[in-house]
This record gives sequence, C-alpha cells and structure tokens, in this order.
Amino acid sequence: MAKTIHLIRHGQSTFNAHMSLTGEDPMTFDAPLSPKGEQQVKALSREVAALPVDLVVSTPFTRAIQTSIGAFGARGLPMVIEPLHREHLAASCDVGSSPLRLAEAFPELDFGHLADPWWYVKAGHHGPFAEEPHDELMQRVNRFRGWLASRPERRIAVVGHGTFFYMLIGRFLNNAEVAKLEL
Repeated sequence: MAKTIHLIRHGQSTFNAHMSLTGEDPMTFDAPLSPKGEQQVKALSREVAALPVDLVVSTPFTRAIQTSIGAFGARGLPMVIEPLHREHLAASCDVGSSPLRLAEAFPELDFGHLADPWWYVKAGHHGPFAEEPHDELMQRVNRFRGWLASRPERRIAVVGHGTFFYMLIGRFLNNAEVAKLEL
C-alpha cells in the first residue's frame, strides 16, 4: 500500500527575510520564524486542517518546529523530531541549537535521541561553520527516503527545508508550501 507524504517547507525565517533584502548571510544561527513566517504558518494551519495525517515529522531547526506546532499542534497529532532531513548546511541558519536548548524552548517534544551537534560539522574546521559536501547530503536524502518507507504510518506530514526537499523531489518549495509525495 502506498504512503502519502506531505512535504511542507517551513515558514519564512528571520534569515530568509534578511537574505531576501540584502543577499548577505546575517550570521543568524538556527533562525526562528519571521513575523511574515508566523503569518504564513497561520494560513498553512487552515490549509492543512482537513489533511489526513497520522504523524508529523519535523527537523530540529527552530523554524521547522515552530511551523510544525503552528500548523498541526492543535490537532494533537504525534510529532517526531528527526535530523535526517535537516537542511543542507550552506549558511549560518543551518547551524542548529543544542538538544538541551531545544528541550527548554519546546518542552512538549522529545530531543533526547539527538546527538550534540546533530547538524553537519567538519572535523578540524575553525570557522563558524563548514558547508556540508553534496555527496553527504545525497546520502541523507536516500537514508531519509528509506526511513519514511520504514515507518508504519501511511499518511505523514514532513516539515523541512528547501534545498533538502529539492534534492528529494526535484522541485524547490516556497515557504509554507505543501507538496505531495507518494512512496
């Protein structure tokens, strides 16, 4: 039996807002939603209100968690935090927060299974971050596809990120856009 996966890109983050105005990385680690992103998530919650979903899967990035809670939190659905589909680390916003800080910010969710750090880190690199190699990203894309296929749920909402979803489905999603994937 096929699985229906609803891929949802997070609402606009403060990083996205700054980049769209200046084209420069503001060095904002684990960027939260911007005010526009919060409005996008409100609209998204209405859009997905009747969407049949058995499980919500979010990356550990704050903007994705905020989008997941804003869009699905009122429905009381089980929510899993999974770093496999985190964004390709290529900018400051793709450096995450520690599991301890996330647990303090979102006490209703479980972060105990996350490594620290759970995002890409290049051994021996001495800058604020190192870009994740493309081959490592593609390995994660394939592992995530297998992870989704192994889940017992048939209807899954996955809240994640633009570049990762592009590598998964070959299409770039706008902030708070939903795309359907059949597995």
